[in-house]
Amino acid sequence: MAGQSRKWMILVATIWIQAFTGTNFDFSAYSSDLKSVLGVSQVQLNYLATASDLGKLFGWLSGLALMYFPLWVVLFMAAFMGFFGYGLQWLVISHVISLPYILVFFLCLLSGLSITWFNTVCFVLCIQNFPANRALALSLTVSFNGVSAAIYALAGNAINPSSHALYLLLNALIPLITSLAALIPILRQPSLDPLPPEGVKRDSFIFLILNIIAILTGVYLLLFGAHSSDLTVSRLLFGGALFLLMFPLCIPGIVYAREWFKRTIHSSFRLDGSGFLLIDVDDLELHKELLMREAEASNNGKELDQPLLSTDDTSMTYSITRTKSFEKGGCCETIIGKDQLAMLGEEHSARLLVLRLDFWLYYIAYFCGGAIGLVYSNNLGQIAQSLGESSRTTTLLTLYSSFSFFGRLLSAAPDYMRAKVYFARTGWLTIALLPTPVAFCLLATSGNAVALQAGTSLIGLSSGFIFAAAVSITSELFGPNSVGVNHNILITNIPIGSLVYGFLAAIVYDSNVSSGIGIGNVVSDSVVCMGRHCYFLTFVLWGCVSVVGLAASVLLFLRTRHAYDCFERKRLSSTQLY
Repeated sequence: MAGQSRKWMILVATIWIQAFTGTNFDFSAYSSDLKSVLGVSQVQLNYLATASDLGKLFGWLSGLALMYFPLWVVLFMAAFMGFFGYGLQWLVISHVISLPYILVFFLCLLSGLSITWFNTVCFVLCIQNFPANRALALSLTVSFNGVSAAIYALAGNAINPSSHALYLLLNALIPLITSLAALIPILRQPSLDPLPPEGVKRDSFIFLILNIIAILTGVYLLLFGAHSSDLTVSRLLFGGALFLLMFPLCIPGIVYAREWFKRTIHSSFRLDGSGFLLIDVDDLELHKELLMREAEASNNGKELDQPLLSTDDTSMTYSITRTKSFEKGGCCETIIGKDQLAMLGEEHSARLLVLRLDFWLYYIAYFCGGAIGLVYSNNLGQIAQSLGESSRTTTLLTLYSSFSFFGRLLSAAPDYMRAKVYFARTGWLTIALLPTPVAFCLLATSGNAVALQAGTSLIGLSSGFIFAAAVSITSELFGPNSVGVNHNILITNIPIGSLVYGFLAAIVYDSNVSSGIGIGNVVSDSVVCMGRHCYFLTFVLWGCVSVVGLAASVLLFLRTRHAYDCFERKRLSSTQLY
């Protein structure tokens, strides 16, 4: 029982790490001040935002470090990267020291690299301590990464609401303090025995409680995250947020009282397991075995529609053999039917991955959906400033952060609904992409504060869902054992998107200033564009790009739907058999 208690302590520590290390989401809070101090153009400021995202290209270095160093050492390496990266930027923006632009660029790169190292540590902790429910552990902790900007906004308002440079100081110090707080649970990491089926269900129920607490935390931050009217009230609100983050510490007590929960509460719930991020290994192996039996039956001259599994009253049949009708159909049928995945969970090497049409459709959907949402958040400071809403930057940042958090939590809903409503996860991805073009259409057609807040909320909700569901889809389509390498290949689109979309927005911004379409004001040594025209064309272009991503996701859904349906039918059949 001591081991069971300690693993929940580790989960809480992982939640803290994720909640306080999403420091790239508050870039827009201080970007205008950084631009002014450095005296750079919008294009050069975009390169600094891209540098932070470029850290994801080197995320594999954290995995290499774990091969030679203990987990806690890698954690503090990440903490000190962020401490020096953000700390020196704070000295620059506070006019304590002066650094050339190229050094500030590398500081942004170092800061972004620290975030990927923190993420790797959290993933390893969840996988090691929750082998049976690693899916739920990963989904929950990844969700808390989305509230970082709202928490930092509360912290900034509680200390000094007028200082935007304070965000950089907090970015440097808080992750280091959090790492120190998480050190004891990590050092006392238990060796756990495999859980019995009742233990897995009990843990699933506890995760359900944690998700309810997470929703309450998100609602709290949404309602009070941007409050800055009174310093005392802001400090009380920040204390409330810390209390909600500390509240899951009661989980070890729930573990000790497991028998009481089983008798009084858990018996009324029926959780048939969760497959949020990774497919259940036993289901996957049985699925593959049934497919091999079906293939053997076909080779022996049996009909493919002969039932493999049956009950007294019904029989379930499913054939994954591709029909030749695709070859006789038109262009769309050829695209949908050519080289489809035969089953979920088939392992793909990096070489095989890049040869798959399904991967590139997935890559385009992510590139034109999640990546563009992240770039929008990086530009929130300048967008608000151009529309005369500079005072609302913190509110917009909190809205994006909170709705991103809700989007991440919503990505687990399909698994809780699995018993009643089953839909391919790639179909949920398509649904999640729908709000993005709607949001950019709204932003392009209206420049008022309500449209800005509504568009920001929709983009945060959409991108949050995509970020959280991405590991799940990668593991299901291209194999759970290869997910580490394959997912790192997928997220290369984030720095690429940050560069391309950010550069596009910066070019439009600067061209409006130079042409005189926008009203150019000079703030310190930098030129500021004012008016709707500053980002109107950018919103139109981003909206068109998001439609391309939506189309790619629809094709991906149509191409993979049969594999998801096959897996679900086999899973239900095996449940009836065994």
